Amino acid sequence: MNKKAFVLAAITVFIWGSSFASISASLHEGYSAGHLILFRFIIASFIFAIIAFLPGISFQLPKKEDLLKITVLGWIGISIYHICVTFGQLTITAGTAGMLIGSAPIFTTIIAVLVLKERLGTIGWLGLAFGFVGILLIGIGTGDSIFNISPGVFLVIIAAIATSIFFVYQKSLLLKYNPIELTAYFTWAGTIPFLIFTPGLLEDIGHATLEANLSAIYIGIFPTTIAYLTWAIALSLSKASSISSLLYAEPVIAIVVAWLWLGELPAILSIIGGFIAILGVLVVHLYGGKRRSVSKKEI
Repeated sequence: MNKKAFVLAAITVFIWGSSFASISASLHEGYSAGHLILFRFIIASFIFAIIAFLPGISFQLPKKEDLLKITVLGWIGISIYHICVTFGQLTITAGTAGMLIGSAPIFTTIIAVLVLKERLGTIGWLGLAFGFVGILLIGIGTGDSIFNISPGVFLVIIAAIATSIFFVYQKSLLLKYNPIELTAYFTWAGTIPFLIFTPGLLEDIGHATLEANLSAIYIGIFPTTIAYLTWAIALSLSKASSISSLLYAEPVIAIVVAWLWLGELPAILSIIGGFIAILGVLVVHLYGGKRRSVSKKEI
């Protein structure tokens, strides 16, 4: 594995793992979900606008034939993903959200089988089944029974599906655009739908606590800008399959950071479910059999 790619990927995973606790901190201390999303992406969009005009940075405009794909992927991987994760964390813990997002390779595999027509061996199918059992246990851990699963679980599962689609289908675009360009385009396209949350934003910022505002700024600079950029660069330097194993640490980081920062832990049943889900993902990734390896961030 390329050493630079490994370091960049490790930085990315740590930052993404910390984002769930940061979101919860901002939501608990004064931000509404919509205003938090808009604020972090205003920051990210502004940073990328500055980068675009820095000396030595070459930004080519998207080709006409790629414009629709970039826009749609931005809406899926940025807009849908972040709306679902942030609103989902109104009713579930940061650690639970991290575990559910950690199950994204399950959905990536399903996309590979159904859309890319890749074949999965018997062990791979067993791994998928194991993964879904884990997701079910995570969900049940948020309520009293299978009929009382927190609505946030379903939103974050939608986010996991969205990020799987996003990272699978941007692969061809990385062959045409450099990582900085592509990440900026996705960020700008994904920010447009968030403008519906504009009314009341300044009042929310003014009423939020210092911790909430600092957390929101952190989210806008690090998970939303730097981490997407470092991951795109890492992918441009190495194969996705060679660095994707680092992503299995993301749910662990999410739980540890939320515990240290917020004193918040998922239910024991959810933690067991998370372990089972990640185990299922590893089985598919390592022993899937009849198909090439498809990872959570395969793009």
